[in-house]
Amino acid sequence: MTFETLALCAAVGLFGPLLALPRGLRIPVVIGELAAGIAIGYTGFGLIDPSEQTLSFLAQVGFALVMFVAGSQVPIRDPRLRVGLRTGAARAVAVGLLATMVGWAVSAAFDPPHLGLYAVLMASSSAAVIMPIVQSSSTTTPGLMALLPQIALADAVCIVVLPLVIDPPRALPAALGSATVIAVAALIFVVLRHFDITGLRRRIHHVSAQRKLAIELRLNLVLLFGLAALAVHTHASVMLAGFGFGLAIAAIGEPRRLAKQLFAITEGFLGPLYFVWLGASLDLRALGDHPDMIVLGLALGFGAIAVHGTMRLTGQPVGLGILAAAQLGVPVSAVTLGAQSGVLAPGEGPAIVLGALVTIAAAAVASRFAARRPA
Repeated sequence: MTFETLALCAAVGLFGPLLALPRGLRIPVVIGELAAGIAIGYTGFGLIDPSEQTLSFLAQVGFALVMFVAGSQVPIRDPRLRVGLRTGAARAVAVGLLATMVGWAVSAAFDPPHLGLYAVLMASSSAAVIMPIVQSSSTTTPGLMALLPQIALADAVCIVVLPLVIDPPRALPAALGSATVIAVAALIFVVLRHFDITGLRRRIHHVSAQRKLAIELRLNLVLLFGLAALAVHTHASVMLAGFGFGLAIAAIGEPRRLAKQLFAITEGFLGPLYFVWLGASLDLRALGDHPDMIVLGLALGFGAIAVHGTMRLTGQPVGLGILAAAQLGVPVSAVTLGAQSGVLAPGEGPAIVLGALVTIAAAAVASRFAARRPA
Protein backbone atom coordinates (compact mmCIF):
# COMPACT_ATOMS: atom_id res chain seq x y z
CA MET A 1 0.00 0.00 0.00
CA THR A 2 1.46 3.35 -1.09
CA PHE A 3 0.34 6.93 -1.48
CA GLU A 4 0.41 6.35 -5.23
CA THR A 5 -2.20 3.59 -4.86
CA LEU A 6 -4.30 5.77 -2.58
CA ALA A 7 -4.12 8.71 -4.98
CA LEU A 8 -5.06 6.45 -7.89
CA CYS A 9 -8.11 5.08 -6.06
CA ALA A 10 -9.22 8.59 -5.09
CA ALA A 11 -8.71 9.87 -8.63
CA VAL A 12 -10.62 7.12 -10.44
CA GLY A 13 -13.34 7.37 -7.78
CA LEU A 14 -14.18 10.79 -9.24
CA PHE A 15 -15.74 8.93 -12.17
CA GLY A 16 -18.71 8.21 -9.91
CA PRO A 17 -19.79 11.85 -9.46
CA LEU A 18 -19.06 12.58 -13.11
CA LEU A 19 -21.33 9.76 -14.25
CA ALA A 20 -24.05 10.88 -11.84
CA LEU A 21 -24.09 14.51 -13.03
CA PRO A 22 -26.90 14.09 -15.62
CA ARG A 23 -29.94 14.34 -13.33
CA GLY A 24 -32.31 12.78 -15.81
CA LEU A 25 -30.43 9.46 -15.78
CA ARG A 26 -30.55 9.03 -11.97
CA ILE A 27 -27.36 6.92 -11.98
CA PRO A 28 -26.07 6.24 -8.43
CA VAL A 29 -22.55 7.51 -7.77
CA VAL A 30 -21.38 4.03 -6.77
CA ILE A 31 -21.96 2.73 -10.30
CA GLY A 32 -19.19 4.95 -11.64
CA GLU A 33 -16.93 4.04 -8.74
CA LEU A 34 -17.46 0.32 -9.38
CA ALA A 35 -16.76 0.83 -13.08
CA ALA A 36 -13.55 2.71 -12.27
CA GLY A 37 -12.44 -0.08 -9.96
CA ILE A 38 -13.16 -2.67 -12.63
CA ALA A 39 -10.95 -0.73 -15.05
CA ILE A 40 -7.90 -0.69 -12.75
CA GLY A 41 -8.36 -4.09 -11.11
CA TYR A 42 -8.38 -7.75 -12.06
CA THR A 43 -10.64 -7.23 -15.08
CA GLY A 44 -8.86 -4.19 -16.45
CA PHE A 45 -5.27 -3.01 -16.36
CA GLY A 46 -4.28 -4.54 -13.03
CA LEU A 47 -2.94 -1.26 -11.64
CA ILE A 48 -3.84 -2.15 -8.04
CA ASP A 49 -3.85 -5.37 -6.06
CA PRO A 50 -7.20 -5.68 -4.21
CA SER A 51 -5.80 -8.48 -2.05
CA GLU A 52 -3.15 -6.19 -0.52
CA GLN A 53 -3.76 -6.30 3.23
CA THR A 54 -3.79 -2.58 4.05
CA LEU A 55 -5.94 -1.65 1.07
CA SER A 56 -8.34 -4.46 1.86
CA PHE A 57 -8.64 -3.33 5.50
CA LEU A 58 -9.28 0.29 4.52
CA ALA A 59 -11.97 -0.97 2.18
CA GLN A 60 -13.61 -2.87 5.04
CA VAL A 61 -13.60 0.32 7.12
CA GLY A 62 -15.32 2.01 4.20
CA PHE A 63 -17.77 -0.90 4.02
CA ALA A 64 -18.72 -0.41 7.67
CA LEU A 65 -19.19 3.33 7.16
CA VAL A 66 -21.23 2.83 3.98
CA MET A 67 -23.59 0.45 5.79
CA PHE A 68 -23.77 2.85 8.76
CA VAL A 69 -24.82 5.70 6.47
CA ALA A 70 -27.32 3.41 4.73
CA GLY A 71 -28.86 2.49 8.08
CA SER A 72 -28.99 6.10 9.21
CA GLN A 73 -30.91 6.99 6.04
CA VAL A 74 -33.75 4.54 6.71
CA PRO A 75 -36.69 6.88 7.46
CA ILE A 76 -37.62 5.38 10.83
CA ARG A 77 -38.82 8.72 12.22
CA ASP A 78 -40.64 9.74 9.03
CA PRO A 79 -44.34 10.16 9.96
CA ARG A 80 -45.27 9.08 6.43
CA LEU A 81 -44.25 5.53 7.33
CA ARG A 82 -47.35 5.13 9.47
CA VAL A 83 -49.67 6.03 6.58
CA GLY A 84 -49.14 2.81 4.68
CA LEU A 85 -47.36 0.65 7.26
CA ARG A 86 -49.81 -2.26 7.15
CA THR A 87 -50.01 -2.33 3.35
CA GLY A 88 -46.26 -1.87 2.90
CA ALA A 89 -45.41 -4.60 5.41
CA ALA A 90 -47.86 -7.01 3.76
CA ARG A 91 -46.32 -6.33 0.36
CA ALA A 92 -42.80 -6.82 1.71
CA VAL A 93 -43.82 -10.22 3.08
CA ALA A 94 -45.54 -11.15 -0.19
CA VAL A 95 -42.46 -10.16 -2.18
CA GLY A 96 -40.32 -12.29 0.13
CA LEU A 97 -42.51 -15.35 -0.44
CA LEU A 98 -42.53 -14.87 -4.20
CA ALA A 99 -38.76 -14.30 -4.19
CA THR A 100 -38.31 -17.60 -2.35
CA MET A 101 -40.23 -19.47 -5.05
CA VAL A 102 -38.39 -17.74 -7.90
CA GLY A 103 -35.11 -18.18 -6.03
CA TRP A 104 -35.77 -21.92 -5.82
CA ALA A 105 -36.25 -22.05 -9.61
CA VAL A 106 -33.09 -20.04 -10.28
CA SER A 107 -31.10 -22.06 -7.77
CA ALA A 108 -32.20 -25.33 -9.34
CA ALA A 109 -30.90 -24.17 -12.71
CA PHE A 110 -27.36 -23.27 -11.59
CA ASP A 111 -24.47 -24.93 -9.81
CA PRO A 112 -23.69 -24.39 -6.98
CA PRO A 113 -27.26 -23.75 -5.80
CA HIS A 114 -27.82 -20.79 -3.47
CA LEU A 115 -31.56 -20.77 -2.81
CA GLY A 116 -31.43 -18.55 0.27
CA LEU A 117 -28.98 -16.09 -1.26
CA TYR A 118 -30.94 -15.70 -4.49
CA ALA A 119 -34.21 -15.28 -2.61
CA VAL A 120 -32.75 -12.55 -0.40
CA LEU A 121 -31.24 -10.77 -3.40
CA MET A 122 -34.53 -10.68 -5.30
CA ALA A 123 -36.58 -9.70 -2.24
CA SER A 124 -34.32 -6.80 -1.27
CA SER A 125 -34.85 -3.12 -1.87
CA SER A 126 -32.24 -0.40 -1.53
CA ALA A 127 -33.38 2.56 0.53
CA ALA A 128 -30.16 4.38 -0.41
CA VAL A 129 -31.16 4.26 -4.09
CA ILE A 130 -34.93 4.67 -3.77
CA MET A 131 -35.23 7.32 -1.05
CA PRO A 132 -33.56 10.15 -3.05
CA ILE A 133 -36.05 9.48 -5.84
CA VAL A 134 -38.98 9.45 -3.43
CA GLN A 135 -37.79 12.60 -1.64
CA SER A 136 -37.44 14.46 -4.94
CA SER A 137 -41.09 13.76 -5.73
CA SER A 138 -43.81 16.21 -4.76
CA THR A 139 -46.61 13.65 -4.91
CA THR A 140 -48.24 12.26 -1.75
CA THR A 141 -50.23 9.42 -3.26
CA PRO A 142 -51.26 6.45 -1.07
CA GLY A 143 -49.22 4.17 -3.29
CA LEU A 144 -46.07 6.13 -2.59
CA MET A 145 -46.74 6.23 1.14
CA ALA A 146 -47.08 2.43 1.26
CA LEU A 147 -43.80 2.15 -0.64
CA LEU A 148 -41.78 3.71 2.18
CA PRO A 149 -42.38 1.03 4.85
CA GLN A 150 -42.09 -1.67 2.19
CA ILE A 151 -38.56 -0.71 1.17
CA ALA A 152 -37.51 0.08 4.76
CA LEU A 153 -38.57 -3.39 5.98
CA ALA A 154 -37.13 -5.18 2.96
CA ASP A 155 -33.80 -3.36 3.27
CA ALA A 156 -33.47 -4.02 7.01
CA VAL A 157 -34.61 -7.65 7.00
CA CYS A 158 -32.51 -8.68 3.99
CA ILE A 159 -29.37 -7.14 5.48
CA VAL A 160 -29.95 -9.04 8.72
CA VAL A 161 -30.68 -12.33 6.94
CA LEU A 162 -27.93 -12.13 4.30
CA PRO A 163 -25.03 -13.35 6.50
CA LEU A 164 -27.14 -16.37 7.50
CA VAL A 165 -28.00 -17.51 3.98
CA ILE A 166 -24.76 -16.84 2.17
CA ASP A 167 -22.96 -19.69 3.91
CA PRO A 168 -25.59 -22.12 5.36
CA PRO A 169 -23.08 -24.50 7.07
CA ARG A 170 -21.99 -21.55 9.23
CA ALA A 171 -25.50 -20.23 9.74
CA LEU A 172 -25.69 -21.09 13.44
CA PRO A 173 -22.51 -19.24 14.52
CA ALA A 174 -23.51 -16.37 12.22
CA ALA A 175 -26.99 -16.29 13.78
CA LEU A 176 -25.59 -16.19 17.32
CA GLY A 177 -23.09 -13.51 16.36
CA SER A 178 -25.77 -11.50 14.55
CA ALA A 179 -28.06 -11.71 17.58
CA THR A 180 -25.23 -10.45 19.78
CA VAL A 181 -24.50 -7.53 17.46
CA ILE A 182 -28.20 -6.62 17.25
CA ALA A 183 -28.54 -6.76 21.03
CA VAL A 184 -25.54 -4.49 21.56
CA ALA A 185 -26.81 -2.08 18.89
CA ALA A 186 -30.16 -1.99 20.72
CA LEU A 187 -28.33 -1.30 23.99
CA ILE A 188 -26.44 1.55 22.32
CA PHE A 189 -29.77 2.98 21.17
CA VAL A 190 -31.16 2.85 24.72
CA VAL A 191 -28.09 4.59 26.16
CA LEU A 192 -27.97 7.27 23.46
CA ARG A 193 -31.72 7.80 23.77
CA HIS A 194 -31.27 8.35 27.52
CA PHE A 195 -28.55 10.92 26.85
CA ASP A 196 -30.86 12.60 24.34
CA ILE A 197 -33.78 12.80 26.79
CA THR A 198 -31.63 14.13 29.64
CA GLY A 199 -30.14 16.80 27.38
CA LEU A 200 -26.55 15.57 27.70
CA ARG A 201 -26.35 14.88 23.99
CA ARG A 202 -27.40 18.46 23.15
CA ARG A 203 -24.84 19.89 25.56
CA ILE A 204 -22.07 17.79 23.98
CA HIS A 205 -23.25 18.90 20.56
CA HIS A 206 -23.15 22.57 21.62
CA VAL A 207 -19.65 22.36 23.08
CA SER A 208 -18.39 20.37 20.09
CA ALA A 209 -19.80 22.86 17.59
CA GLN A 210 -18.64 25.91 19.57
CA ARG A 211 -15.06 24.71 20.06
CA LYS A 212 -14.83 22.68 16.82
CA LEU A 213 -13.91 19.45 18.62
CA ALA A 214 -15.90 16.96 16.49
CA ILE A 215 -16.73 15.04 19.66
CA GLU A 216 -19.88 13.48 18.20
CA LEU A 217 -18.01 12.16 15.19
CA ARG A 218 -15.28 10.70 17.39
CA LEU A 219 -17.76 9.01 19.73
CA ASN A 220 -19.79 7.58 16.85
CA LEU A 221 -16.66 6.21 15.20
CA VAL A 222 -15.63 4.60 18.49
CA LEU A 223 -19.04 2.93 18.80
CA LEU A 224 -19.09 1.89 15.14
CA PHE A 225 -15.62 0.36 15.15
CA GLY A 226 -16.26 -1.27 18.52
CA LEU A 227 -19.44 -2.86 17.16
CA ALA A 228 -17.54 -3.94 14.04
CA ALA A 229 -14.86 -5.54 16.21
CA LEU A 230 -17.58 -7.40 18.11
CA ALA A 231 -19.02 -8.61 14.80
CA VAL A 232 -15.65 -9.95 13.68
CA HIS A 233 -15.05 -11.79 16.96
CA THR A 234 -18.55 -13.30 17.03
CA HIS A 235 -18.43 -14.48 13.38
CA ALA A 236 -21.07 -11.94 12.38
CA SER A 237 -20.82 -9.39 9.58
CA VAL A 238 -19.32 -5.92 9.66
CA MET A 239 -22.21 -5.06 7.36
CA LEU A 240 -24.71 -5.82 10.13
CA ALA A 241 -22.70 -3.85 12.68
CA GLY A 242 -22.68 -0.76 10.50
CA PHE A 243 -26.31 -1.03 9.48
CA GLY A 244 -27.53 -1.78 13.01
CA PHE A 245 -25.71 1.20 14.48
CA GLY A 246 -27.04 3.36 11.64
CA LEU A 247 -30.60 2.31 12.49
CA ALA A 248 -30.00 3.22 16.14
CA ILE A 249 -28.84 6.71 15.13
CA ALA A 250 -31.77 7.07 12.71
CA ALA A 251 -34.24 6.14 15.46
CA ILE A 252 -32.84 8.86 17.72
CA GLY A 253 -32.37 11.48 15.03
CA GLU A 254 -29.02 12.29 13.48
CA PRO A 255 -27.81 15.88 14.11
CA ARG A 256 -27.14 17.79 10.91
CA ARG A 257 -23.58 18.58 11.97
CA LEU A 258 -22.83 14.88 12.52
CA ALA A 259 -24.52 13.99 9.23
CA LYS A 260 -22.27 16.43 7.38
CA GLN A 261 -19.16 15.09 9.08
CA LEU A 262 -20.07 11.48 8.29
CA PHE A 263 -20.94 12.48 4.74
CA ALA A 264 -17.50 13.99 4.33
CA ILE A 265 -15.52 11.04 5.67
CA THR A 266 -17.68 8.40 3.96
CA GLU A 267 -18.64 9.91 0.62
CA GLY A 268 -15.41 11.85 0.26
CA PHE A 269 -12.87 9.13 1.05
CA LEU A 270 -13.59 5.71 2.52
CA GLY A 271 -16.86 5.02 0.69
CA PRO A 272 -15.41 5.57 -2.80
CA LEU A 273 -12.30 3.64 -1.76
CA TYR A 274 -14.50 0.67 -0.83
CA PHE A 275 -16.45 0.66 -4.08
CA VAL A 276 -13.30 1.11 -6.19
CA TRP A 277 -11.72 -1.79 -4.28
CA LEU A 278 -14.84 -3.90 -4.79
CA GLY A 279 -14.86 -3.19 -8.52
CA ALA A 280 -11.16 -4.03 -8.70
CA SER A 281 -11.85 -7.33 -6.90
CA LEU A 282 -14.39 -8.42 -9.51
CA ASP A 283 -13.07 -10.52 -12.36
CA LEU A 284 -15.58 -9.89 -15.14
CA ARG A 285 -13.51 -12.02 -17.46
CA ALA A 286 -14.98 -14.96 -15.58
CA LEU A 287 -18.31 -14.09 -17.16
CA GLY A 288 -16.75 -14.76 -20.55
CA ASP A 289 -15.40 -18.07 -19.32
CA HIS A 290 -18.75 -18.93 -17.71
CA PRO A 291 -21.54 -17.58 -19.95
CA ASP A 292 -24.11 -19.22 -17.70
CA MET A 293 -23.20 -16.62 -15.06
CA ILE A 294 -24.41 -13.89 -17.41
CA VAL A 295 -27.73 -15.70 -17.60
CA LEU A 296 -27.71 -15.95 -13.81
CA GLY A 297 -27.21 -12.20 -13.43
CA LEU A 298 -30.03 -11.42 -15.84
CA ALA A 299 -32.26 -13.95 -14.09
CA LEU A 300 -31.59 -12.33 -10.70
CA GLY A 301 -32.22 -8.83 -12.05
CA PHE A 302 -35.38 -9.56 -14.00
CA GLY A 303 -36.55 -11.94 -11.26
CA ALA A 304 -36.37 -9.10 -8.73
CA ILE A 305 -38.30 -6.83 -11.09
CA ALA A 306 -40.92 -9.54 -11.64
CA VAL A 307 -41.58 -10.34 -7.97
CA HIS A 308 -41.86 -6.67 -7.07
CA GLY A 309 -43.93 -5.88 -10.14
CA THR A 310 -46.37 -8.63 -9.17
CA MET A 311 -47.56 -6.34 -6.37
CA ARG A 312 -49.70 -4.75 -9.07
CA LEU A 313 -52.20 -7.43 -8.05
CA THR A 314 -52.45 -5.73 -4.65
CA GLY A 315 -53.12 -2.32 -6.18
CA GLN A 316 -49.57 -1.00 -6.30
CA PRO A 317 -48.75 0.83 -9.55
CA VAL A 318 -46.36 -1.14 -11.75
CA GLY A 319 -43.92 1.78 -11.81
CA LEU A 320 -43.68 1.83 -8.02
CA GLY A 321 -43.19 -1.92 -7.98
CA ILE A 322 -40.27 -1.65 -10.39
CA LEU A 323 -38.88 1.22 -8.34
CA ALA A 324 -39.05 -0.95 -5.20
CA ALA A 325 -36.97 -3.61 -6.99
CA ALA A 326 -33.94 -1.31 -7.15
CA GLN A 327 -31.16 -2.91 -5.13
CA LEU A 328 -27.55 -2.13 -4.45
CA GLY A 329 -26.53 -2.50 -0.81
CA VAL A 330 -27.53 -6.15 -0.40
CA PRO A 331 -25.97 -7.38 -3.70
CA VAL A 332 -22.75 -5.47 -3.01
CA SER A 333 -22.66 -6.86 0.52
CA ALA A 334 -23.29 -10.37 -0.81
CA VAL A 335 -20.32 -10.08 -3.16
CA THR A 336 -18.10 -8.76 -0.35
CA LEU A 337 -19.12 -11.49 2.11
CA GLY A 338 -18.94 -14.14 -0.58
CA ALA A 339 -15.41 -13.10 -1.49
CA GLN A 340 -14.36 -13.23 2.16
CA SER A 341 -15.85 -16.68 2.77
CA GLY A 342 -15.03 -18.11 -0.67
CA VAL A 343 -18.51 -19.59 -1.17
CA LEU A 344 -19.25 -17.98 -4.54
CA ALA A 345 -18.52 -19.82 -7.77
CA PRO A 346 -16.26 -18.26 -10.43
CA GLY A 347 -18.20 -15.46 -12.08
CA GLU A 348 -21.00 -15.53 -9.51
CA GLY A 349 -19.95 -12.28 -7.86
CA PRO A 350 -19.99 -10.31 -11.13
CA ALA A 351 -23.30 -11.98 -11.97
CA ILE A 352 -24.82 -10.66 -8.74
CA VAL A 353 -23.58 -7.15 -9.55
CA LEU A 354 -25.01 -7.50 -13.08
CA GLY A 355 -28.40 -8.37 -11.59
CA ALA A 356 -28.28 -5.26 -9.39
CA LEU A 357 -27.43 -3.06 -12.38
CA VAL A 358 -30.46 -4.44 -14.23
CA THR A 359 -32.77 -3.41 -11.38
CA ILE A 360 -31.21 0.06 -11.13
CA ALA A 361 -31.58 0.62 -14.88
CA ALA A 362 -35.24 -0.43 -14.71
CA ALA A 363 -35.86 1.78 -11.67
CA ALA A 364 -34.24 4.78 -13.40
CA VAL A 365 -36.70 4.42 -16.26
CA ALA A 366 -39.71 3.72 -14.05
CA SER A 367 -38.95 6.57 -11.65
CA ARG A 368 -39.62 9.17 -14.32
CA PHE A 369 -43.22 8.06 -14.33
CA ALA A 370 -43.82 6.49 -10.91
CA ALA A 371 -42.42 9.39 -8.90
CA ARG A 372 -44.57 11.93 -10.74
CA ARG A 373 -47.85 10.23 -11.48
CA PRO A 374 -50.62 9.76 -8.92
CA ALA A 375 -51.56 6.17 -8.14
